[in-house]
Amino acid sequence: MNLLEINEVSKFYQTHKALDHVSLSVPEGSIYGLLGPNGAGKTSLIRIINQITAPDTGSITFDNEPLNAEHIYKIGYLPEERGLYKKQKVWEQMIYFGQLKGLSLAEAKKRSEEWLIKFDLKEWKNKKVEELSKGMQQKVQFIITVLHKPKLLILDEPFTGFDPINAEIIKNEIKSLKAQGTTILYSTHRMESVEEICDHICLINKSKKILDGSVKEIKKQNSKNLFELVFEGKVPTWVEKISEEPTDEGHTKLVFKVENMNRAEIIKRLANEVNIWSFREIVPTIHQIFIDKVQEVNHA
Repeated sequence: MNLLEINEVSKFYQTHKALDHVSLSVPEGSIYGLLGPNGAGKTSLIRIINQITAPDTGSITFDNEPLNAEHIYKIGYLPEERGLYKKQKVWEQMIYFGQLKGLSLAEAKKRSEEWLIKFDLKEWKNKKVEELSKGMQQKVQFIITVLHKPKLLILDEPFTGFDPINAEIIKNEIKSLKAQGTTILYSTHRMESVEEICDHICLINKSKKILDGSVKEIKKQNSKNLFELVFEGKVPTWVEKISEEPTDEGHTKLVFKVENMNRAEIIKRLANEVNIWSFREIVPTIHQIFIDKVQEVNHA
């Protein structure tokens, strides 16, 4: 079941086409990566989902209903450009935004307290935002985004500004929210964490969708039938050799290509000819697929 359906959405800004008939489906309870270079159209689509702007053509369905104003209470949005009130105290700001998203005063206080303890910020609750470090401010912004337990959580470059330790804390929190049933739309042009946290991805470039599907299937579809073999013996004549080099242990490491044979068939045939020490398929990373697909479009 899909929580969010984008159907043939286009968006124009005067003569600039930001989105060109983009369609995608975000499965409920998944982490869906919205990928693309800067200026590809990701932010334009996010702004439409948040009803900051409207599509010029196309439609959006949220939770089996046409997207409408009431849905804003079920959506949490962490923009890349953070927007906290610097002169307001942390505690007051969290409660204020919680109530804006439909929480009662009592519930906003209760949830704020829980999150402050979880993120080790309780002693800073009565400090002004401007008195906090950048990392602490980022944590407060994240808390405000998830305080109302949104059904759809939209994260636009959520790790920007975090040091590695705090980035890991946020990453684990994102996984935890998914485990609790939250659907997450994760927008980025950085590929480092995509394979680790995303179930599905969509790649947008120059306002158009050029690829989408599950991470597993996309990697499989973009496989180049390359394999790495560490062995003893002679190089089999039936493989297309890409590279060959000795290992420190005195074996041979071979990178080769084979068409029209599956892994089991390759291993069986190799076992009859050489002494195998290790064997693996060289699967392209999402980072490499991203680069290849963007370059294809740019050079078309």
